[in-house]
Amino acid sequence: MSEKVIATADDIRRALTRIAHEILERNRGADNLVLVGMLTRGAPLAQRLAGIIASLENIKPPVGNLDIGLYRDDLSLRDTQPVIHRTDIPTDISDKKVILVDDVLFTGRSIRAAMDALIDLGRPQLVQLAVLVDRGHRELPVRADYIGKNIPTALSEQIEVRLKEIDGKDEVVIITEGRGQA
Repeated sequence: MSEKVIATADDIRRALTRIAHEILERNRGADNLVLVGMLTRGAPLAQRLAGIIASLENIKPPVGNLDIGLYRDDLSLRDTQPVIHRTDIPTDISDKKVILVDDVLFTGRSIRAAMDALIDLGRPQLVQLAVLVDRGHRELPVRADYIGKNIPTALSEQIEVRLKEIDGKDEVVIITEGRGQA
């Protein structure tokens, strides 16, 4: 197995700054925004985006964390049940512009589950999706509104986002399974 760094801490910072600017431009400011980070790594990314938005607009949008464990469509296929974490959204999302934040967009199934979970919490005015990495290979018709980096991958490859809040450092790596040599 080999891994290659494809985004450094500076690359991640620049991508999040650009995404924050794009969110503000598309939504004409920070009024009525709520950022919701998907657990695990979407949550610190949402916090960082809210901090950048606050530095630009002097308004810090509320930030929540969303656990999609019970909304997954593969629960019956799994050998073990998911560990459920607490969903914590500090405000009513009804009639708000919700920015759903995740680290990697792949098949779209996690995003579908997250939208189901959000709708159970209220009726947002709109939901937009921000992801740090879009790696392609969609199985559902899901498209991100804000993308830090498009990284086309082979199905055999993995993208791993590492964040200092969880992993001790910021980087994005692509992991390729090594082939044995005869």
